[in-house]
Amino acid sequence: MFKKIGFRLIFVVAITSLIIIGVSAYFSVQSQSKELISEVERHANQLSETVVASTRFDMTLNQRDRIQQIIKSIGTQKHIRDVRILNKVGEIIYSSDSSNINKMVDKNAESCFVCHAADQPLEHLSMTERTRIFKVHPDSNRVLGIITPIYNEKSCWQADCHAHDADQKVLGVLDVSISLSEVDKSILNSEWKILFFAIFAIVGVGLVIAFFIRRWVSNPVHDLLHATQQVSQGNLNYAIKEMSDDEIGKLAFSFNNMTKKLSEARLQLFQSDKMASLGRLAAGVAHEINNPLTGVLTYSSFLLKRTKDNPEFQEDLKVIVRETIRSREIVKSLLDFARQSVPKKIEADINEIIIKAISVIDNQLNINKVKIEKQIDNNLPKITVDSNQMEQVFINLFVNACDAIGKVGGTITVSTQKISLTPFGTAQIKKATCRKRHSLIDNDYKIDGMPALKVKVVSEGKEGIIHLDPVYGKHRNNFDIGFTIGKNAKYVCPDCNNSLIQENKTCPKCGAPILAFEISGEGIYEVCSSENSNWERWESVDSAGLREFIEIKVKDTGSGINNEDLPKIFDPFFSTKGQKGNGLGLAVIWGIIDNHNGTITVNSDLGKGTTFTIRIPFIQQR
Repeated sequence: MFKKIGFRLIFVVAITSLIIIGVSAYFSVQSQSKELISEVERHANQLSETVVASTRFDMTLNQRDRIQQIIKSIGTQKHIRDVRILNKVGEIIYSSDSSNINKMVDKNAESCFVCHAADQPLEHLSMTERTRIFKVHPDSNRVLGIITPIYNEKSCWQADCHAHDADQKVLGVLDVSISLSEVDKSILNSEWKILFFAIFAIVGVGLVIAFFIRRWVSNPVHDLLHATQQVSQGNLNYAIKEMSDDEIGKLAFSFNNMTKKLSEARLQLFQSDKMASLGRLAAGVAHEINNPLTGVLTYSSFLLKRTKDNPEFQEDLKVIVRETIRSREIVKSLLDFARQSVPKKIEADINEIIIKAISVIDNQLNINKVKIEKQIDNNLPKITVDSNQMEQVFINLFVNACDAIGKVGGTITVSTQKISLTPFGTAQIKKATCRKRHSLIDNDYKIDGMPALKVKVVSEGKEGIIHLDPVYGKHRNNFDIGFTIGKNAKYVCPDCNNSLIQENKTCPKCGAPILAFEISGEGIYEVCSSENSNWERWESVDSAGLREFIEIKVKDTGSGINNEDLPKIFDPFFSTKGQKGNGLGLAVIWGIIDNHNGTITVNSDLGKGTTFTIRIPFIQQR
C-alpha cells in the first residue's frame, strides 16, 4: 500500500496535519489555562484587598471578635478554602477555621517560603511573587494561595492599643486560599474539546486530501499506468479520454500524441514494406509488360504507315500509338520512382503539360460532372522541367480535386502566370547545417507543411527543442518547450552540442543573441533567438534581388481539408480518403516540386474548397 504515490501523499499530509494541529492544540490549552489562572489570581487579589480594607477599622480598635467574624464569614463562600491572618512571627491570629487560631505556620512551607526566604518578611511583593499553586495532599485538587502584606500605617501605631511601634513596617499577612477544582475541570473540558476537534480536523483534512489526491493524482496516474500497459501489449490505438488542464493532463495529452505517432510510424512501416515489395514486383514485371507493349507499338506504327490513304484508320492507330507510348512511360516512371531517379529536365511549355494532363483524365472528369476552367497565360516563357514528372503532378492534383468534389459535380480552376517575388517571405530554407555539417532540418516537425529548423536550448539545467520557420521572413516559430528561456541560455546543435550563436553580434532590435545557420550554397542565414523579435537576415539571398517564378494554381470547389490535417497532407502514407487512398500522391508531388527547386503550398476552407499553389523558378540546373 505504501508503494502507491497517492497513499504516500495522504500519509505525509496526515502526519503533517497531526503535528501542526497537535502543536496548535497544546499551545491553545496552555494559553487558556494561563488565562483562567490569571483570572482567579485577579479575583483572589481583589478579595484580599477587600478583606484588608474591611478589617482595617476594626483592627485599629482592636475588635478581635468582629475581625474573626468577618474572616469566618468570607471563608464560607464557595471555592474559598481558607482565609487567615498571620502576625509577623508566623502565628495564626485569625482564621476561617477556628481550630487553626494561635497555631504557628511552617515558614519553610510553600505558603510562607517566599516571604521568609531572607529570614524576614519582604516589604513589597508583586502579585506573581505573592501567588502560589499547591496541593495539600498528592491526590487532592490544586489550590491557589495569595498573600497580601498588612502594612503598619499611621492609624495603626497611633491607635489606642499601641500594639505596634512606629518603625515596624509589616504587621502581618493576609493569606487567602482558593480551590482550583472548577478551573481544573474547565481546563480538562477544554483539553477534551480541543482533542476531539484535532481528531475531527485531522480526519476531515485527511478525507478531503484523499478525495482530491485520488481525483487529481491517483486516478490520472492509474489511467496512465493502464495506458502504458495497453501500449506495451501492442494496442497503439488506446487513448486516454479524460484529461485535465494540469501537468498530468499535459502528460496524458503527450502520451496520446506519442501513441498516435507510434501507430502512424507502424503503419508507415507496413506501407514501406508494401512499397518495397511493389518495387521488387515492378522491377520483375516491367520486362514482361514492355515486351507486349513493344509489339503493340511496332505493329501499330507499321499499320500507321500502310494506311496513309485511310484517314479513319489513321486516327484510331494514332490513339493506339500514343496510349502505348504513354503506358510504356508509366511503367518507366514506376521504375524510376522505385530507383529514386533524378529528374530529366528539358525546356518545356508548362501550359502544354497541363493540357496534356487534363486530356488524360478527361473521361473521369466527365463521369463525375467536373468542369475544368483554364485561366492560362499564353505568353509564358519555357522553363526547364521533367515533363513526365510535372504531368504526374497535375494528374494527381486533378484526381484529388475530383475526389474532393465527389459525384455532386463542381469546378476545377487551373491558372498560370509569371510573377516576381522578393526573397523575404517566400524563400524556403531546405538545407541548413551547423559548423560541423550536421543537418538542422527537422523532417518530423513541419510548419505549414514544410520541415522546420531545429535548435536545442539549454537553460538553467533544462533543455528542449525550438523550431524555426523555414520560410525566410515568415517567422512562425515555435518556442513551446515547457520552461522559460533565461538570459544565459545556450543555443546548440541537437547532434553535436556545437553553439549556433553568432559571436560578437546581437539583435539590432532587442539585443538578444543571434543564431547563425550555414545554408548550402547560399551563405549564412541569421535570426534573432528571442521569441518576441522578428529580426532575421539572409544576405546572399537578399542581394540577388527579385526572383521570377511560374505560378500555377489548382483550385477546386470540393469539401476542403481540416486545419488539423493541413500540416500533414504532404507526409507519406497520410490520407484523408480512408481506405480509398494510400497517402502517396501528395508526397510524390512534394518530392517532384522539391527536385525542381520549387515550392508548393495549400490553402483550404472546409466545405468551400482547396487551392494548391505551385511556384517554379525560371533558372534550373540540369
